[in-house]
Amino acid sequence: MRPRLLVVITAFWCAAPVGTPAEDKILRASEAKQHIGSAGTVCGNVMSTRYLNSSRGQPTFLDLDKASPKQEFSVMIAGADREKFGGSPEVTYRDKVICVTGQIRSNQGGAQIAATEPKQIEIQGER
Repeated sequence: MRPRLLVVITAFWCAAPVGTPAEDKILRASEAKQHIGSAGTVCGNVMSTRYLNSSRGQPTFLDLDKASPKQEFSVMIAGADREKFGGSPEVTYRDKVICVTGQIRSNQGGAQIAATEPKQIEIQGER
């Protein structure tokens, strides 16, 4: 009986899904650049926000841990997605601690995640 139990436990353990390191770990904004190309969660303080309504695509940027122009990590919300975020994400998330989940990409020497859905961004300390 014991050998069968051991086989079942071993089979279950080996079949358990294993995520990539970036998926399993919460990253700081300063660490995100080392995980470009991976899916992950990045957390930090929103230090500056910018809504570029005159730029192509009308993006909104939320810069974590360092304000623009010295930001190392930004959340980018395309203008077409602004309404999903209440219409003014630069106000909603300003001065908050947030975590954003998604594909980490390179952006002007730093890293960014493009948020297309509000569920990708969680304000810490609020439920």
